[in-house]
This record gives sequence, C-alpha cells and structure tokens, in this order.
Amino acid sequence: MLYDTMAGVVWYMTAFLASTSLFNGTPMGFQVVSGQYLLGLGTGDITGPVVETNMMGYASSAQTDTGLHMRQRSRAFIIADASSPSNRVVFINADIAMGDTGVRRSIVSQLSSQFSGLYTNENIAFVGTHQHSGVGGYLENLLPQITSLGYVKQTADAIVAGTVRAVQRAHASLAPGKLSVGNTTILDANINRSPTAYLANPASERARYQYDQDKEMTVLRFDDNNGNARGLLSFFAVHGTSLYENNTLVSTDNKGMAAYLYEAWVEPNSMPGNATFVAGFTQSNVGDTSPNTLGAFCESPGKDWDGLPCESNHSTCGGTVQDCHGRGPGFRISDFESNRIIGDKQFRAAQAVMNGPRTPVSGAVRSVHMYMNMSTHTFKLPNGTQVSTCPAAMGYSFAGGTTDGPGAFDFIQGDNSSNPQNPFWEIVKGAVTPLPSAEQKACQDPKPILLNTGYAHTPYEWAPSTVDVQMLRVGNFVMLIMPGELTTMAGRRMRGALRAQLISSGVLGSDAYVVIAGPANTYAHYVTTREEYGVQRYEGASTIFGQYTLEAYIDKYSSLVPLLADNAIGTPATDPAPVDQTSKAISLQTGVVFDSAGGKKFGDVLIDVNKTALYHAGDTVSAQFVGANPRNNLRLEGTFLTVDQLVSGQWKAIRSDSHPSTTYQWLRTNTVTGTSTVTISWTIESGTPAGTYRLSYFGDSKPLIGSISAFSATSSSFTVA
Repeated sequence: MLYDTMAGVVWYMTAFLASTSLFNGTPMGFQVVSGQYLLGLGTGDITGPVVETNMMGYASSAQTDTGLHMRQRSRAFIIADASSPSNRVVFINADIAMGDTGVRRSIVSQLSSQFSGLYTNENIAFVGTHQHSGVGGYLENLLPQITSLGYVKQTADAIVAGTVRAVQRAHASLAPGKLSVGNTTILDANINRSPTAYLANPASERARYQYDQDKEMTVLRFDDNNGNARGLLSFFAVHGTSLYENNTLVSTDNKGMAAYLYEAWVEPNSMPGNATFVAGFTQSNVGDTSPNTLGAFCESPGKDWDGLPCESNHSTCGGTVQDCHGRGPGFRISDFESNRIIGDKQFRAAQAVMNGPRTPVSGAVRSVHMYMNMSTHTFKLPNGTQVSTCPAAMGYSFAGGTTDGPGAFDFIQGDNSSNPQNPFWEIVKGAVTPLPSAEQKACQDPKPILLNTGYAHTPYEWAPSTVDVQMLRVGNFVMLIMPGELTTMAGRRMRGALRAQLISSGVLGSDAYVVIAGPANTYAHYVTTREEYGVQRYEGASTIFGQYTLEAYIDKYSSLVPLLADNAIGTPATDPAPVDQTSKAISLQTGVVFDSAGGKKFGDVLIDVNKTALYHAGDTVSAQFVGANPRNNLRLEGTFLTVDQLVSGQWKAIRSDSHPSTTYQWLRTNTVTGTSTVTISWTIESGTPAGTYRLSYFGDSKPLIGSISAFSATSSSFTVA
C-alpha cells in the first residue's frame, strides 16, 4: 500500500511538471528539432463488472458475463507539433464495441479540466475497436441499453477512469520523436459477410479493386529521438466477432489479442498493461467484414442442409437465419483459437511493417471537430440534386442479424420488399416505437421500417440524432474519425473523396495518407453505399439515417478540409451538441446485496490442483475457491488472479488475469444465501520453465452490514515438468 501511494504521488508530480512545461511552450529539457513531434503513449485498464452484466455487441440478453479472459484497456496516443506544442491530437483506441457520446463527454470534461487548453473537444478522438466480448451498458442511448437492463454506471465509470488514466500516462511520457507510415497486405484475416450486397455496387467501381474486402493494413510507427520504436497505431478492417455470443468471459477479441501479442513480444517480462511499448490495433471500415474466414455454414443437425453453405442472398438455412454461422479459422478447436489466429495475423502484419520500409511523416498537427444533426441534414449531391438524411430508423433486416450473430424469429437479411411484413410484427412494432409517418417511410425508402427510433423519445432518446464529425491531421497523415461502421465500398469512397479534396485544395500533396477510424465518439450504427442500402441486408437496414448517409458524411467532411491547412484559423459552424442522456438513464441491474462464505472462509480451496501430478505444456491446471462477487471491486490496474512461480525460495507472479492463457470464472451457487465459487485456470504455454507453481486468487467480500473487505488465497503448489 505504501509503495502504491508513493508511486502515485511521484506519478502525479511528473504529470504536473510535464503539463506545466508543455503548456508554456517548449518542454523543459527538450531540444526541438525541425520536423519532429512530441509523442506520448499510455495505457489504462477500463474493465467493468465481469459478472452479472450483459455484454456489448450481439444484443443478446442471454449473454451475461460470468468471468474474465483478458482485461479491456484504452491505449492513448498523443502527437504534438514540437515547434508549437499547443497544436496536438489525442487518439484513444479503446477495447470496447464503439465510442459513445456520454462516455466521451466525461473523458473530455476531465481532461480539459486537468490540462486546460491542451486537450479539448476538438482534438480528442475516442475510438472503439468494435469488439463484441466486452462489458455492456455504457452507451447513453436507450436502444443499445435494452439487453443490459438499462445503463450500467459501473461500466461507464471504469471506461472513463481508465481512459483518462491512459491519457495522463501518455501526457507524462511526452518526448521528442518521429513518425513513419507503411502498409502491408493481409489476405486471410477477413472476408466480406455481405458479398451479395457488395455486388450491387457498379461493376466498373468494383473492377478497381482485387477483393470485396480491404486487405491493406496501414501502420503508423512512433519512434523516439534515437529511432527506437515506442509504439504503433495500425488500421485494418475486421469485425471483433471472433468470439461468439455463447462466450460469457469478458475479453478483447482479435484486436485486443493482437495488441497483447505485440506488447508481449516487445517486453516479454512485463505484465500486460505495464509495458512501455504501446500497440494500438484500430478498427477501420469494418461494416461488412468478418473474421470468420472459412465462410458461413448451416449448423442444423438432422436437417438436409446441415453442413452446407448458407443461402447467399439472405444467409438462411431452411428459410431462417438462426442456424447460419460464420466459421473462424480455428472453429474445430474453439472460438478462442480463432480469436488467437486472427489476432496473430494482425500482429505479424504490423510487425512486418514496423521492420520494413516506411515513409517519414512530417508537417503540421491539426484537428477539426463539429456536430452535425443527421436527422435533418439537407445538402446537394455532386450532380446538384438536393437531398436529405432522415430521423433514425432500423429496418426489418436489422433483426435478421448477421452470419457473425444471427437474429431471431422469422427475420431475414436482404428483404426490402414492399409486401406486407409478418402481421404480428406490424402490430408489435407500433407498440415499441411510434409508427412511421408517410414522410419518414419515403425518406427511409427502400428500407421497410421496423423500429422508428428517431421518433422514440421516451423515457429518453432511443437513438442519436446528432453525431461527431472529426478529422485529425498529423503532417501528411489524416485520420477520418467516423461515428459509425462504414462498409468496404463506403469506406473506399470516403477515403478517396477526402484524399482527393485534401490534394486539390492544396492542404496536402500526392503523398497524402488517409485512414478511417471508427466507430468513434458517437455510435450512429452503419454506413453503406446507396446501392448496398437498396439490397437491405443487415448493414443497409442498420444505416439509420437513410440512403444518403454516406454522401452526407462525404459532403460535410470535405467542407472541413480547409481547416486542416497549415495556417488555418477559426472553427467550423456546428449544430448544437447532443443533450446529455445519462442524467435520465434507467438502470434495472440490482447491486450486490451481500456475500457469504457458507460456513467456510472466503478463499478456502474447494477443489485443489493435483499436487502429485506432473503438468506439461498444453495441460490446464485449475483450482476452485470460496468466492465473492467481483463487482465489489473491479480491481482496475490490478488482477483477480496470478500464476506464481517459486524462484529462489520466493513466489513471483508470472501471469495475471490479462494473459490469454488464464481464465477467471465466477459462479453464484445460491442467491438466497449469497454464496459463490471462483475457478481459476491456467493453460500452460509452450516454453514454460520447469518448476514449482501455484494459483492465487484475489477477491473482495461484501457483508450484509459493514464495509467491503479484501482477501487472498492460494492453491497448493504443483509441478510443471
């Protein structure tokens, strides 16, 4: 405890001195070199409640978390102009499903208060990796809260606290450095999960690309003044759905796995979260991607179509979507193996770029941000036609789900017919959200509206109407921070249009790099091309602002390009910021009432390791303890478990709950008596030294009356041969 306190004092003094010196110009002791940047990198633990909470991504009420596989983290990257340090950007890559307006509002508020004038609403980008195995309940709009029984403040608070901590650490580490960028191709880490919708795009446009999915990874390398790598930001499009909705262990999916693999490769002796090298694996135009690269097949035992590919247009098996599942590369072993493989492919691709030829990044640091009301945005297409976006609405195919997460009932993908839908749903949908007006139907056409969310305001807003529009420029490298999931072709059009505008306006030259990062800041669902929208697969049905959504974004982002110029001044006109919804939030999740050891002591070993066996690489060793609810203490920046090795007579922790080889599983054994168990497992990795080991458990119990108290326990020792 004393060490932690003293470390905290030293850390905050360092951060204070750094912020003071940087705010007043050139940092103390830093020698400014022409063309350099000031670079800061940091990591923070954002893991929310790992039990009794719905998981975010699949919108499955049955997917309630029961433990932990790998902790979620935010990774922060600060880039400042060395000659004018007040010109800076903050890129936050968070192991969550998507950025959120309310969470970002809190992050910006805390950072702008702590670092006045440095970190603002304009230069902070809050980007989610779009993983589907994290803790839910943090988004402020109602629709994504439904399966989590409303807003889960503990989740949101953990994300805010850990993200702010990551930026604080990045700020404290600011030092002169250089940036470079490169690309590589990854052929077997993603596929297009809606290929028939992609085929609706013009043949001439498709002919310009070899694949129906972007295979390029772009990597931005962060070096210190001596050319030593401090970290990276990579951009690659692949859904965070390697772990399916039957998984109930909180994890980080394939991008978090890639980050772990890279950081562990650079600093193998550092515990996850404590490495000084920071690897950010950022999501790109993810909309129609899938990591389940073997394709989608029918899992229908006893049916004629069992084992066959799903029907292509609607992703059905025997006429329904429920049995149609994508298969990851390790599906015959486990989803966790598929997750490892897809993460490893991204890790190795980034490694190749980091060790290969790259182009230096140089030039000004700029940012631009505004709010746009997408429910009423009127603009002109390039041909002069005036069009408008629409208040939000979800189509019928939204409920059909995807091959990564099939829907329910009789909903299917790819149905934009004007024929009457199932009469039951025609009745039910009016009871859930207001029935759409003729004007709304015409605006959303050809989408048949299932949920008219843009007109649902009770008890608070079901969907966003105003979104963040943001771009960050670092020299010739421009990041389009997008509030949604762009499909492959939508992303290609967006990048192409903005790159052309940057060059034609003279802001950048022909060496311009443009990447997409999202879903960020606000979650505004999907963005398809108009052609894909007409097909109305899941992505088109989830393009909530209507068929001109992509064109609206291209038009608005393009109009802001002059504000990225070297000497640009001023701020753009903006619509009003979205109104805070968290103050109105409803939460039906009950708190922890109490824990009971059931006549034993918390931490008592119920099932021990095999003390006489010799364990080998590939074996899994487990122990079960008298447990307590981990919601009592999230142990941010800590761990619920360690694997300890006996070294020279002293126990040394060599694994934590952030290693993919360990799992922490909690089970409520009796709700009335408040008893529970915790099972800790470790699958022994290849190369583990022979020796003596044990499993340790760290918990916190809550009495019916009194304060929460911490405890710890250990298994018996065991031998690895």
